[in-house]
Amino acid sequence: MFENEFGITGEPWMNSACLGYIVSALEMLDYEPEMIAQVVIELNDLFDWMTVEDANEAYIESGFYE
Repeated sequence: MFENEFGITGEPWMNSACLGYIVSALEMLDYEPEMIAQVVIELNDLFDWMTVEDANEAYIESGFYE
């Protein structure tokens, strides 16, 4: 799947770990808890219909990709 296609090896995907990265980053940027909660809710919805491959493509095409 993703690892085979992109030659990436590593730890298995965990939605909770992804949320942990996001929450930590938003806290470091001094986001209000209410805004962090909104982001977490939206991400949980995205996890239900967006694949990891789709998310990777969205990031690359976003203009934020380095």
